[in-house]
Amino acid sequence: MIKVSGTAVAKIDRSSPEYKALLEAHARLAKKDNTLWGKQAEAEAAIRLNWVDLPNDSRDLLPTLDALAAKHRDKTSFVLCGMGGSSLGPEVIATTHQKQLFVLDSTDPDHVQRALKNDLAKTLVIISSKSGTSIETISHRSIFEEAFRKQSLEPTAHMVFVTDPGSPLDEQLREHGYSVVKADPHVGGRFSVLSAFGLVPASLLGIDVSVLLDEANDAKKSFLLDPHLVCDIAFLLAYQSDQYIAFNDSGSGMPGLSDWIEQLIAESTGKNQCGRLPIVVKNFKDVHYGNCLKVAFSGNADLIVEADLSAQFILWEWVTSLLCFALKVDPFNQPNVTEAKVAASALLSQWNGTKPVFTADHVDAAVEIYGKGSSVKDALNTLIASVPTDGYIAVMAYLDRSHDSALTEIQSILSEKANRPVTFGWGPRFLHSTGQFHKGGQQNGVFLQITGNHQVEIKIPGAEFDLGTLIAAQALGDANVLTLRKYPLLRFNFTKRKEGIAALLASAKSL
Repeated sequence: MIKVSGTAVAKIDRSSPEYKALLEAHARLAKKDNTLWGKQAEAEAAIRLNWVDLPNDSRDLLPTLDALAAKHRDKTSFVLCGMGGSSLGPEVIATTHQKQLFVLDSTDPDHVQRALKNDLAKTLVIISSKSGTSIETISHRSIFEEAFRKQSLEPTAHMVFVTDPGSPLDEQLREHGYSVVKADPHVGGRFSVLSAFGLVPASLLGIDVSVLLDEANDAKKSFLLDPHLVCDIAFLLAYQSDQYIAFNDSGSGMPGLSDWIEQLIAESTGKNQCGRLPIVVKNFKDVHYGNCLKVAFSGNADLIVEADLSAQFILWEWVTSLLCFALKVDPFNQPNVTEAKVAASALLSQWNGTKPVFTADHVDAAVEIYGKGSSVKDALNTLIASVPTDGYIAVMAYLDRSHDSALTEIQSILSEKANRPVTFGWGPRFLHSTGQFHKGGQQNGVFLQITGNHQVEIKIPGAEFDLGTLIAAQALGDANVLTLRKYPLLRFNFTKRKEGIAALLASAKSL
């Protein structure tokens, strides 16, 4: 069921003290030992380890999921509003099973507008928020409720919620008659794919959830019988890799698995100026730097991990927990994610609900430049020159990840020109993923932030600001947090997105 291979396997030393420590940690993890990651992590770990039992315990959800799917069998369009662990897992499940799911994990008005263009009479919106306080999902909920009412549709017939019991969201929903599925509160967001957060969307899409759980349970049984399956991988990531690990899921039949693993590893390990930064690539030829472990799920790579999708889920959660043990970090907290949220909230308050007018340092056609460089090319050259010899570039794009997808080419171009690792994240979703690593991991990042003017304005019912103001505050709030750490930061704003993307790619290619 699980097969581990690749050229790096020869580097595994099962006789080493480090490997033997991993074996011991594996046995303790199976018993949900909350002391595994040190005294500082004990309290958090004590309330975050139920993911270990989800392959079996989530079977308790099956009657609820069957009833929910039957209730909404007339729906043909599905929108999932959620961030981080609430969206990345369901998205890879949907794409792997070739099901249509509009994942709304953005506050970009143009992107949200496309979700609203569905036939709302046939649409079911799934709102997933563990805490019930994520500003993105609160905004999405208000927008969709208003959209349904404008078409004389009852929101309670078109919306399903997944949240922790007792969350602010849970308490509100019960009063209004919404369908609510309560998740296990003792499972952290990025470890929640086999909980209600992953299984509710899967079930509504017509995917056999019992098969997913069977595959995960079989995988867990296999590595409990043979600990080498997980300890081998953890050993390579901890002791035979440096800061960077390239992931490529092309050809695996599981598109998006690398993005899910990116959050799991980056947000779990990126603390105490220590961690492993996943670099998600479409092709390993785009990896233009030296010592980087290459991981795939089929084909050729340093490390190849072959397994069914839900087997991959429980496997990588286990491996990540062991990796955090080796790195001596708490896998379950994310202190710097909160830091970015607070900074965005401060700007919204400061702006009194209206985005201010910004003056660029320079303008190059459709690109406003905020930073050093009188042209896009000059600014990129300056940014690349600031990358430390062991550092990386993070591209952070607060745009529409569907209509503006051509921008992703910048990742491979900059990696080739700088000969350094380059990550690419869509904002604000990356703030719930690699955003933790940017501030908590190794302090060697250089940041390229990309924003853009939008074509539509969308008011958020009940809020003093619209989506355009919200996404600006999220981008600039994160920029403020990075600037406080004195990281090199460059921002491009596209006054026209298509032209701006073309100009940026052309300038990068000419470096």
